[in-house]
Amino acid sequence: MPHQYRVGLHDRAETHRFHSEERRASAVQSFAGYINSPESVNRGYLTQKEIQTLMDALMKNTYHELVRDLFVFSVFTGLAYSDVKNLTADRLQTFFDGNLWIITRRKKTNTESNIRLLDVPKRIIEKYRGLTKDGCVFPVPSNGSYNKTLKEIGRQCGFKVRLTYHVARHTNATTVLLSHGVPIETVSRLLGHTNIKTTPIYAKITVQKISQDMETLSYKLEEMEKNICRAI
Repeated sequence: MPHQYRVGLHDRAETHRFHSEERRASAVQSFAGYINSPESVNRGYLTQKEIQTLMDALMKNTYHELVRDLFVFSVFTGLAYSDVKNLTADRLQTFFDGNLWIITRRKKTNTESNIRLLDVPKRIIEKYRGLTKDGCVFPVPSNGSYNKTLKEIGRQCGFKVRLTYHVARHTNATTVLLSHGVPIETVSRLLGHTNIKTTPIYAKITVQKISQDMETLSYKLEEMEKNICRAI
């Protein structure tokens, strides 16, 4: 990673680092109400408890913190690595409802993708604002370096699930969306699937949980995001 990014990341990280043990304990305790039941380690996604564990873990340097934050950004947007890497500031727009959205096209499928940003991704965007000179939102590392660092972070957190961008997208579909009652049609659009038949692979995992409506989602994510935002 270029020197100017490392310097900028270090300065920004000093402002945002989650030091207080008291705040850590409070975040974990309040987040406990949202913990899902234990799932198979082969599930390919993180539970809410694991997401909080990831955010509470003290990263060994600012580069690891960047990689962690990019992973969490995808957890809350469903964007693939290439889409995050190519995300430019002009794709962040205030849309018809007055909220900030990502208005773009998926690189892999060339399908339109409109994603309303929740508080966690907005916080991450602000954290890294101004650290690139090419118009991109984030200083995204190479895919190889990113995956290697993610693997190290996963080991640090004690996860049995191997962290990848696919796991981030899967977590977005299951833990963030389907588990909180977002209709599968909406999930399919958010993930950029060209065919809704591609999406049920995620739905099978949380079929008993897809009974909550969008109002419940809004309430639960408000509390959930407060806890995660404390760690950004």
